[in-house]
Amino acid sequence: MTAESPVTDEENPAQAVGDPGVRGALARFRVLAYIVGVGLLALCFAMIMRYVFDEPRFSAIVGPVHGFLYIVYLVVIVDLALKARWSLKGTILVMLSGVVPIGSFFAERKVTHKVRAGEAI
Repeated sequence: MTAESPVTDEENPAQAVGDPGVRGALARFRVLAYIVGVGLLALCFAMIMRYVFDEPRFSAIVGPVHGFLYIVYLVVIVDLALKARWSLKGTILVMLSGVVPIGSFFAERKVTHKVRAGEAI
């Protein structure tokens, strides 16, 4: 009987999950996904206040903050995508989850499970 040789990171990106770089990138993604999700819900509330109740000051504050945080979210996604070797399609879909209210919450759960399992996104 011969022992099977272990699969390297280059042959199986799932092995890279143990890498501190991937774990750190995943942790940053998870935090930003929740922050962006809550920020988008706050922005929806601010838009309601602006257009229904003619109160623009909420959107004047929440809009730029959410915009900045969304850009940071995109950078964190690219970082994780490069380290976990995601496909371009998967990366773009995860990026778009931040523009749908509560979409980033669902994306965070799905991405976390897939990255930890070593599955492709």
